[in-house]
Amino acid sequence: MIKPLRGITVVDLSRALAGPYCTALLADMGARIIKVESINGGDTARQWPPFQDGHSLYFDSVNRNKASVCLDFYSAEGREILGRLIANADVLVENFKPGTLDKMGLTAERLEELNPSLVVGSVNGFGNAGPLKDHAGLDQVIQGMSGLMSVTGAGPGSNYRVGVPIVDITSGMVCAFGIVAALLGRRNGEPVRRVSTSLLETALNLSAFQGQKALSLGEAPSPQGNNHPVIAPYGMFTTATDPVNIAVGSDKQWRAFCGLLGIPLAVEDPRFLTGADRSANREQLTGLIETALAAKPAAEWVPMISQAGIPCGPIYDYTQALASEQVAALGLVQQRRRRDGSVLPLLRGPLSLDGGASEILSPPPLLGEHTAEVLREMGFSEEDIERLEATGKVMNNSVMGTESTAGARP
Repeated sequence: MIKPLRGITVVDLSRALAGPYCTALLADMGARIIKVESINGGDTARQWPPFQDGHSLYFDSVNRNKASVCLDFYSAEGREILGRLIANADVLVENFKPGTLDKMGLTAERLEELNPSLVVGSVNGFGNAGPLKDHAGLDQVIQGMSGLMSVTGAGPGSNYRVGVPIVDITSGMVCAFGIVAALLGRRNGEPVRRVSTSLLETALNLSAFQGQKALSLGEAPSPQGNNHPVIAPYGMFTTATDPVNIAVGSDKQWRAFCGLLGIPLAVEDPRFLTGADRSANREQLTGLIETALAAKPAAEWVPMISQAGIPCGPIYDYTQALASEQVAALGLVQQRRRRDGSVLPLLRGPLSLDGGASEILSPPPLLGEHTAEVLREMGFSEEDIERLEATGKVMNNSVMGTESTAGARP
């Protein structure tokens, strides 16, 4: 696969999910990610379940294609190493609370002194201004405060969080986009030094037409369960066996759908003539459709409806989704071997360039797996590395010796 960010070095100070998701996307595109972790346990996600053979699968899910350097951030030696890494990097990524970099001695002035062309990418909870700017933000808290939970649930008065940490994930995507834009701007004579987003800003931008409704009409949307909030029929419907998702998005599709279900008279029913009519009479419409769908199992309906050009699909759990033929055809799951010899199946990144899908070249690193390797590249001698390790200023976890095995596969 083409690697458009080949030659770009990113010092990654982020932890948990939003920042690591950002740097995983950059790594997919060829950037070298040096994940600098604290000697006091490293990325906090390393301690989060689920676990397999002592490895955090939470951590593993977003730390492919990275190197791990483990050091004492607050020691003089640790600060020197970190400063030298930053001086030779193109990008620094962090998702600390505002002010944390300053406490580490990495003020804006110090970063510019170390590397005048450095791009700093940041994700925080609530943005860079306002009464909450110094508050910590977590995905579920922001889901609640942004309105996202207010439109997610079984119905009015029933509020759920989205089942994955969607705000963390999308904030990482937004930050990665901003970093790439800044790198392009640097090349085009439009330099950008600081790129930042917040969980709140990203979550509100996810509101799309629901947020626009609130802005323009002053109306607060409410949960619609598994139905589309404004289009019908568009949602989850029961069949003779399993429920399926069906999305009828136009009058043409509606006419075809009625023919498939054997309810041609519904096309002329005044309750269902237009999209607005169908949405206003959703309850009666759903009853009519589910009565027809009860005649056949989901396995028959899905291909029949799909082949008519109407989006339709089964409802899988993750084990079913990851085992599907489509996922296999896309090569989305790739097997890699950790440096300790254990094998890990991983999802590759979601992008393809010129038909070539992103690839996992190395598995998530062990804590400090590449410390010695990176220090050697920086000019440290073996004696220096041994001294730093013996005095607790760095941790070296090169469990298979001094040769790098990044990219090793089963």
